[in-house]
Amino acid sequence: MTGSARIQRPNVVLIVADDLGFGDLGCYGSERIPTPNVDRLAREGLLFRNAHATSAVCTPSRYSMLTGEYPWRKEGTGILPGNAALIIDTDRTTLPSMLRDTAYRTAVVGKWHLGLGGPEGPDWNGELKPGPLEVGYETCFIMPATCDRAPCVYVQDHHVANLDPADPIAVRYDAPIGDEPTGRERPDLLRLQASHGHDQTIINGIGRIGYMTGGRSARWIDEDMADTFTKHAVEFIERADGRPFFLTFTTHDPHVPRVPHPRFRGRSSCGVRGDVIVQFDDCVGRIMAALEQQGVADDTIIIVTSDNGPVVDDGYADNAVADLNCHRPAGPLRGGKYSIFEGGTRIPFVLRWPAAVTPGTSDALICLMDLTASMAALIGATVPDGDARDSLDVLPALLGRSPIGRDRLVEQAGCLALLNGAMKAIEPSAGAPYHAATDTELGNAPEPQLYDLAADLGERNNLAPTRPAEATALLRELAEVRKRLAQG
Repeated sequence: MTGSARIQRPNVVLIVADDLGFGDLGCYGSERIPTPNVDRLAREGLLFRNAHATSAVCTPSRYSMLTGEYPWRKEGTGILPGNAALIIDTDRTTLPSMLRDTAYRTAVVGKWHLGLGGPEGPDWNGELKPGPLEVGYETCFIMPATCDRAPCVYVQDHHVANLDPADPIAVRYDAPIGDEPTGRERPDLLRLQASHGHDQTIINGIGRIGYMTGGRSARWIDEDMADTFTKHAVEFIERADGRPFFLTFTTHDPHVPRVPHPRFRGRSSCGVRGDVIVQFDDCVGRIMAALEQQGVADDTIIIVTSDNGPVVDDGYADNAVADLNCHRPAGPLRGGKYSIFEGGTRIPFVLRWPAAVTPGTSDALICLMDLTASMAALIGATVPDGDARDSLDVLPALLGRSPIGRDRLVEQAGCLALLNGAMKAIEPSAGAPYHAATDTELGNAPEPQLYDLAADLGERNNLAPTRPAEATALLRELAEVRKRLAQG
């Protein structure tokens, strides 16, 4: 790390796609979905082949990314309903608060899904706090949870955007509310049928998870969501005030429901799922263009990554499976979203910083959870003891100056697994081997599993029966880590 780079205090743009797989981008081997903007970033920056989320689903992955803490340490970090309370403690250091406290402008635009409000939950018709602004962001424009969950409205800072007070919002997840039609009762009103679940309140002709009523002037239009989020992200970049900035841009795509703007329909050869990945790539391109127009592209770290692995049929009959056209969303990996196999947590991760990073590829083991400690090292900030306690400083690996990142990582799905170098041990689990609704291999098995990822990235050859001592040692280490961290 050079002194000039430390003094430079680069801008940071963290772009996090939703359910984007290891094999979904051209730079990772996809031949059927054009992603020229991300591919350009990969050519001009570092492409990581061993980057991970901590979890194979969204809320815990995003929790660890912002807090620098394994999500399984904390109760209540599973996939949240849309009316959940904030799950991040407001008195702790987070990635955005660390940067805000060192004079960065900070904003989050896009998906949140970490809860809003105190223990009683969000007040949709009043102040929505605590939320992003209480954990380190100076401004936000978000959707509360996911696009397939009620409420289907945007939140700007502490309030629902464009809400008419005469049409208050009510949200429930335990029982229907109001007289809004549901997909279960009125499938004839749906323009996108459900394949499983997603049959509750209908918004814009699409059945959602959960029930809502009211807020008609505030409801989003699905086809416009990518443009709306990108517009707000670009406006934040353009509001220069002399301070460096940190933007977390968390897109909806390619999560369900997949409803691309008409200009992206048919842009891939993989149906609507491919089309929304093209739409995502376009959003990346517009962020890049904004940085260039402001003259700050060379002095900005831009990261493109995903919150977890891919899923194809995740609840809507959008022909995504039939339209794959030999495309492999997880590339060479086994499993996907929800899975303890590598397809669940190994994610695309591209970093470009023209002022300091030489283009290339890296096999260093890194995790989204490590961003807090690494960014603190970059700018010379101090993280208080007890905060970001699982985040490691892997800055030399992120900058391409070392082939070594972290040496161990715990992965989470229905069970836990330990990565130790190239060896991976999965603990025995009584869980189902498949996620029946999505037809995803979950990796659960009653017996231990051991894989050598250097020789078997697809996790096809379980070595535990032939190397039981090694499997036992790694699983003992995993148990010790779980016990130690649970106590700390």
